[in-house]
Amino acid sequence: MYSQLPLLAFLLANAAPSSAGLFSGSSHTLHLATHHAHKVAIKHSAGLARDLRVALRGVLDVQSPSSPNQNVYCVSSGGGVSVPVGSSNTSSPSATTSAAGSQPTTSGSSTAPSSPWKVVDQYQGQNFFDGWGFYTDADPTNGNVQYVDQNTANSSGLIEINSQGHAVMRVETTPQVQNNRQSVRITTQNTFTGGLVVMDSVHMPTGCGTWPAFWTNGPNWPAGGEIDIVEGINNYTNNQATIHTNPGCSIPSSNSTLLDITGTVVGGTDCSAAQTGNQGCGVRSNAGNSFGTGFNSNGGGVYAMLWDNSGISVYFFPRNAVPADITDGAPQPSNWSAPMASWPSTDCNPFQFFYTHSAIFDTTLCGDWAGSAWSSTGVPGQEVSCAQQTGFSTCEAFVQQSGASFSEAYWEVASVKIYQTSSS
Repeated sequence: MYSQLPLLAFLLANAAPSSAGLFSGSSHTLHLATHHAHKVAIKHSAGLARDLRVALRGVLDVQSPSSPNQNVYCVSSGGGVSVPVGSSNTSSPSATTSAAGSQPTTSGSSTAPSSPWKVVDQYQGQNFFDGWGFYTDADPTNGNVQYVDQNTANSSGLIEINSQGHAVMRVETTPQVQNNRQSVRITTQNTFTGGLVVMDSVHMPTGCGTWPAFWTNGPNWPAGGEIDIVEGINNYTNNQATIHTNPGCSIPSSNSTLLDITGTVVGGTDCSAAQTGNQGCGVRSNAGNSFGTGFNSNGGGVYAMLWDNSGISVYFFPRNAVPADITDGAPQPSNWSAPMASWPSTDCNPFQFFYTHSAIFDTTLCGDWAGSAWSSTGVPGQEVSCAQQTGFSTCEAFVQQSGASFSEAYWEVASVKIYQTSSS
């Protein structure tokens, strides 16, 4: 979503991406550019992202070498269009201030051990939508959606804070529409370089035609990098996490044991967008409760993305296995079990290929992935194709004529917290 970034009252020291690897383990230098520079970079990246998407439209899913019938694809540019600039109706440019009084959604032990990770931005409770921009341009992934501004989303019932204090983001369920369905895509106005992003959700969009994602993205895509934390389509039940970068970033192996991850590498080891047809390098979870109906029926869970000198990792914790240090607000990643996905710094400098990221939620319909996989099977949860299941030969026709089918196409998010290590 093209969000309206707030004007900064002052400029933070802006280190070049190539120098970011010099960060010590106890501190992170923030790669925050001025609002103007970010805005200019975005304008230059949007055209490239759209061109890549048009070129890829209709491409068949790539298959995993370990399982020939598993179709693979992930959000690419926009998907990977870098945080675009547009109108925003959010009431506060700083989520850190507005959400400071909110209470945790779950509880752990009564006394939390000291953690080097401190919250710099948090979004939860009645103020969840403060600090996000609402994207209203055409969907860069060619989906059958019209993203709406905050006022329209409010008046149409597409967003709310429910009785549990959770943020809900829906897709329009009008029985029939002539063109596209209304949906919501939001982007944090604050940016970060390095850190720990923790997202607690109890429900994510699911069902034929849906393509939800929670991800982070940098400027001048793919130069600033993209990290897809949660992503999948249609009836998938297993999450896929993926990174997209400039040429030069890869993972050292496709062997999960050597990578020390619980997921399965899909689509190869080259993470560059240009050299992989926008695919990047993805890892699919082996847990059937990590996405879609499996995730929702289990009460959801927590996703954490760790970005530090060792590389980038994505962790998934089902609702009944969320570490106490997370619920206590004092995360200790070094004590967690193996991540679902990991891209080590040995073959991809995490501060050269990734910088100045914003977090993003979106739900598109059909588009370059869900639309092209409409008649496909072979991925966990998609044993029967959506074409066969719905009786519609195209995803677009189904979307336009089947509003009630999107009753489960909503995010319900308890919180998003972004942590940084303490300054030395």
